[in-house]
Amino acid sequence: MKGVLFLIVILIIASVAGFFVLSGQYSSYQEQNNQQVNTEQSNSTVNNNPREMLGNDCEGTKIKFDYPPVNLDKTLVFLPLGLMTGSHVTPIDHHYFQNFNNDQPDIEVYSPGKGIITSIQHMPGAINGEDYRLVIDHTCGVSSIYIHIQLLSDKIKEQVLDKEYISVKIPVEAGEIIGYYEKNVDYNLVDENIVLSGFVIPEHYRAEPWKIHVPSNTYGYFNEPVRSKLIEKSLRTTEPISGKIDYDIDGKLVGNWFLEGTDGYSGDYTNNERYWLGHLSIVYDAYDTDTIILSIANYEGEDSKQFIVNGNQPNPVLVSVDSGIVKYELLNYDYVDSKGIFWDRMSLVRGLTVVPRGDSVGVVLIQLVEDRKIKFEVFPGKTGNMIDSFTNNAKIYER
Repeated sequence: MKGVLFLIVILIIASVAGFFVLSGQYSSYQEQNNQQVNTEQSNSTVNNNPREMLGNDCEGTKIKFDYPPVNLDKTLVFLPLGLMTGSHVTPIDHHYFQNFNNDQPDIEVYSPGKGIITSIQHMPGAINGEDYRLVIDHTCGVSSIYIHIQLLSDKIKEQVLDKEYISVKIPVEAGEIIGYYEKNVDYNLVDENIVLSGFVIPEHYRAEPWKIHVPSNTYGYFNEPVRSKLIEKSLRTTEPISGKIDYDIDGKLVGNWFLEGTDGYSGDYTNNERYWLGHLSIVYDAYDTDTIILSIANYEGEDSKQFIVNGNQPNPVLVSVDSGIVKYELLNYDYVDSKGIFWDRMSLVRGLTVVPRGDSVGVVLIQLVEDRKIKFEVFPGKTGNMIDSFTNNAKIYER
């Protein structure tokens, strides 16, 4: 990718509703986690420029890092790619380093390898001098993207002053401290030498062009012992351990869908406020990877809601045009560990399993009318035996 991609960005304040619920009640930590996980998409459809190539200044196409992106000794958990919540209706393309027991912005954020900081953005609506998005180019194809670095290092802060967004060329060394986080910081790698195969139409994601270049093996970019230390902090135990965001199979129900006429992931470049309300994702849970998840935007006025389905059938990888109308009965859910103890969504727990919470909360009907087009209707508050056919409220999604 060469040159700078300029997009008009609209400040969005998203209402976060109930990502983590335990026994029907929110805890303060769960609300905090929900807010952190959602903020970067709702607050900042950002400058949408993942990396600014520096012409002949970049070197090479391969890299392995000797340093982690953060101080792992102060970090409790490393969340995988592929979570869904709030304005993140489709699987999330970045990781989260978290420690919700921490109460000061004193957890170091590092550059994992030598590189050049190419862009810095102050997150819209954030306190002056806090909360930044930062991009480091490491080679001609590999970059690191951070969101919600709470405080920048003095060296970098001097370049920012009171600017909301700047393009820069700030050299950094491997392991150099670039800032600090308190409870949560987002991180992902972009490798333009790879293209994910699980997006049927990559052009749908052109407003966030890095998304199709997010490798599914984050750990493979780190040398030992950092690689093993990252895996030790990971909440996901099934392959790919880093997580997965691209589930599309042409002619099958599984994957991402976009409301007809909304022009893919981000819609019209100049009118993308709350663009995610046109999203729909039918994939699998990021932790319990055999469990089907329906992530439905604009569910009863919320940015989105995520549900498991009664009986975990039919499997969307098997649903095609020949399947006709399929029905999913929606259930809320929680996670338990190997001993059946509910997960607090802060602790490092392995082997998480999805369990239903309560009775059916709704039904959806879906039909592939063409290989890349579905008819979809949601019936909140209904049960499976109440619904057999579409109404005039059905919508068409495509990809």
